[in-house]
Amino acid sequence: MAVLDRTRTPVKPSAAAGRAAGGLGAGLALAALATVVWSGSFVTARGLHDSVPPVQHAFWRWIIAIVAVAPFGVRAAWRERAVLRRHLGFVTTAALLGVTVYNTLVNQAGLTTSAGNMGMVMAASPVLMALCERLGGARLGARRVTGTLVACTGVVLLVSRGSLSPDFAPGDLWVVAAAVSFGSYSALLRRRPREIGGVAFLFATFVLGALMLAPAYAASVALQGGFEVRAGTVGPLLYVGVVSSALAFFAWNKAIALIGAARAGVVYYLQPVCVALLSYAVLGEAMGPLQGVCLALILGGVVLASLAPRLPERQRGAGSTAP
Repeated sequence: MAVLDRTRTPVKPSAAAGRAAGGLGAGLALAALATVVWSGSFVTARGLHDSVPPVQHAFWRWIIAIVAVAPFGVRAAWRERAVLRRHLGFVTTAALLGVTVYNTLVNQAGLTTSAGNMGMVMAASPVLMALCERLGGARLGARRVTGTLVACTGVVLLVSRGSLSPDFAPGDLWVVAAAVSFGSYSALLRRRPREIGGVAFLFATFVLGALMLAPAYAASVALQGGFEVRAGTVGPLLYVGVVSSALAFFAWNKAIALIGAARAGVVYYLQPVCVALLSYAVLGEAMGPLQGVCLALILGGVVLASLAPRLPERQRGAGSTAP
């Protein structure tokens, strides 16, 4: 009996601490993986700007993503079909903002602006989400308002190139529109009905988003012609469809499960740095002094705004579509 008692002795604090540290390390690594992968999406959008039209890029990304997620997404969506049908308006709106519109605008921006600029503007999505919440009636604290203003100042300086008589590049304005779309989508996710599971929601938004994009895709093919199918076009599309849309999503969700959305979010703030490094390594884009100042303002403002009191984990909307 003594032996049995000893086998039920609680785990030593040192062992529990070791497991906690391991979970923290794994969570941070997964969050970093998702952030780096999503950063590659902006580099891909810029890299394909002269070979794959933006709408066709977006359409095939989501078709590939649907195929990648289908083995487990189909079952989840079928199991929750009644719930999805009941909340079809909500799911369709989320698909329109997060799938149909957002990535198409990012691809359009890639025609005339750098991947680094896209990454920096998109880093301001959290403060744009706060503005969307304010328009929806939510109250914002002084710290969050200040952080929002600082980050928005960085975005304005970036797109105006620091000039009092700005000559906006079309791509910079397109990516600002993309950030507004993604901010609206993220704010909408906080109201996601509890009964809709993450996998079913993801698969449903992929399918609905691709369906809504299909008419624009058909028009693009008719007016611009298709793109050349070769390694230089298919490879990047497989990357954004499988790696950025499926793998990164699951890595991010697992990271949140291990370390929480707050810690994972801090890692995500490194995205513009990752984009700058990747765009320099892959595309040869260099960051100038003005971009460095804008990066500091945007990240500083986002971090300041994030120090404000947070909503509970569930309300922050797990299961978002990958950028």
